[in-house]
Amino acid sequence: MSAIITNQFRILNSENLIAGIASTTSDNYYVFLGLPNATEVDSNWDSSTPSPVDNFDQYNTFWDTIIALKKLNDSDVSKVIRKITWTSGTTYDMYRHDYSASNPAPNSGATNLYDSNYYVVNSDYRVYICINNGTDPENTSGKPSIDEPLFVDLEPRAAGVSGDGYVWKYLFTIKPSELIKFDSTSYMPVPRNWSTNTNVASVRDNTSVSGQIKTALITNRGQGYTENTYNNIPIRGNGTGATCSVVVGADQKVSSISITNGGSGYTYATVDLKSAGITNGSTDKDAEFSVIIPPPGGHGFDIYRELGATRVLIYSRFENDELDPDFVTGNQFARVGIIKNPTFYDSTQVLTKQKASALYALKLTGLTTSTTYTLDTEVSQTIGVGSTAVGKVASWNNVTGVLKYWQERKLSISTQRDAYNNPVTPRYGYELFDFTALPDTGGSVTIVGGSSNLAIQTTFGSSDNPGVSTTINNNTYYLGQTFIKGVASPEVEKYSGDILYVDNRPSVIRTSNQKEDIKVILQF
Repeated sequence: MSAIITNQFRILNSENLIAGIASTTSDNYYVFLGLPNATEVDSNWDSSTPSPVDNFDQYNTFWDTIIALKKLNDSDVSKVIRKITWTSGTTYDMYRHDYSASNPAPNSGATNLYDSNYYVVNSDYRVYICINNGTDPENTSGKPSIDEPLFVDLEPRAAGVSGDGYVWKYLFTIKPSELIKFDSTSYMPVPRNWSTNTNVASVRDNTSVSGQIKTALITNRGQGYTENTYNNIPIRGNGTGATCSVVVGADQKVSSISITNGGSGYTYATVDLKSAGITNGSTDKDAEFSVIIPPPGGHGFDIYRELGATRVLIYSRFENDELDPDFVTGNQFARVGIIKNPTFYDSTQVLTKQKASALYALKLTGLTTSTTYTLDTEVSQTIGVGSTAVGKVASWNNVTGVLKYWQERKLSISTQRDAYNNPVTPRYGYELFDFTALPDTGGSVTIVGGSSNLAIQTTFGSSDNPGVSTTINNNTYYLGQTFIKGVASPEVEKYSGDILYVDNRPSVIRTSNQKEDIKVILQF
């Protein structure tokens, strides 16, 4: 038994994702930055970035190196379609309702409408659908487009006077604000909420009649007809009211056809000259036509279905914030992803913060202007007899004394083997312990691994009065996390929620004055 997932199902899925992100009461979606030590994972990472692996084990690994998350809001998501830029001299496909494997688009070779090149965006960011590309019996693939469509008329028409045979239908204009966030090399945005958007009401409401025919093509001109212009020829099918005009030239062949009344309700149709009393000699070839059926509701009624909006572009900007410095600087990231419904740290409540740090942090004391902790290197703390906590430096602030770090499994799982091929015990044992301001007997609050060994500032913050900022030389520095006795947990619970998307990228180093615009395109 054969089956397909239809394009309409894909369009529905894209709509559901946008609705979920836009909702303020159901699900929360976050974009994350991660993997500050990519070249340690793979020395060739930046030149030959590996593809992510999709399994539960890797989900946990992704979480281990997440740096920070940023919430997606309604304004951060848009449906997008392929970008097809109008270029003079290009032969475009035209809208047809019947592209298939046995009837592919003649120019692109596409076997379905949405993969064909049947619409364009012009130099003014106006989008048009091609109603007719000049197809006739002598030009079965259409003709090159010469006149750039520039008009905003509601009804389809030619773009100029070259006679290239093209008929265009104006749909919408992309706004500058949409271009900034959602335009890319290969994709362009479509307006939000088409069915209720007042900015596109004139186009949408102009298509109040479903099944209204706009185009019929001549596939065979026939011969033996009397030269004349024949009007009010009925178009037969399951709709009503459609008529056309046919011109027969001096060569006794059909030279042109035009729709004079589009009628309504058609899902199939044909032009039958004989039924209108237009005949030729009994031995002559009859003229043949192909009537193009518009999309449900008509051209412009639902552009998501008309243009195949099966893709969603998600936009997120990561920029530094002195009041909430969750996005560390100085280090790098090499992974971007999307998580649905992560939770607050040590909670089952879904995360709602606009930004959240996924790192641990320590507030250290005793530093000097020369104290350093090298990024991506190990730091450790003896928390008791035979027990050592270990982490890797994500960032170090020599002014505030805040050390942010992450812990990953390979700190407690060794991949080394001895001469007898036996696994080597990890340097600090098989358990990853938490850093603490309250070590057990035999432990200390000293953090080892920097240019000098500093101690946790155990007097910074309490459960009644957590530390969120520090004042130095009359300057207030916000730390981005909540410290109790000099120790801060992540703001998000690791391994929570659902990781929906992961993209490994060449490493990007974040600087203090840097912004990253992340664009993710999801195809359904």
